[in-house]
Amino acid sequence: MGLIRTVGRGAIAGAIATAAMDAVWYRRYRAGGGQDPFPTWEFSASASGFGDDAPAPARVGKRIADTAGIELADDAAGATNNVVHWMTGIGWGKLAGLATAVLPFPPLVTGVGTGVTAWATSYAVLGHLGIYKPINEYDRETLWKDLSAHLAFGATMGVVLTVAGAGRRRS
Repeated sequence: MGLIRTVGRGAIAGAIATAAMDAVWYRRYRAGGGQDPFPTWEFSASASGFGDDAPAPARVGKRIADTAGIELADDAAGATNNVVHWMTGIGWGKLAGLATAVLPFPPLVTGVGTGVTAWATSYAVLGHLGIYKPINEYDRETLWKDLSAHLAFGATMGVVLTVAGAGRRRS
């Protein structure tokens, strides 16, 4: 299978998996009393700036923009959050797509492994950047909620990659 096709399948799987993870988070938001309709919630319409209470993807995007010398107004927080969030999910999907072409595991295993890797990497990288606290400062419930959402992300990605026919062809 060609590289572009492999990466393309992964990108599509990453996008669908990101939507699945967001569905998990939105269901939890509503169960916890959240009132925003899905589009308002999904597109971070209530994000008002890049402060410490801003979603992590918005803060990462702001950090990247600052490093590149690009000034972002506070009203760009919602859009920045969405761009970084979706591009991260699609990026992990591309990596999973490539991994299915070279690793001897079924796409479902690769997808779930990618979800767990994305979860662990976020705590390592974002903790180092000061966007997250160190992982040992979070309680088990918080870590489990985040990990389980990433497991949904990975499992969905694995299913999509399986349906798309990804994976090494064995003779």
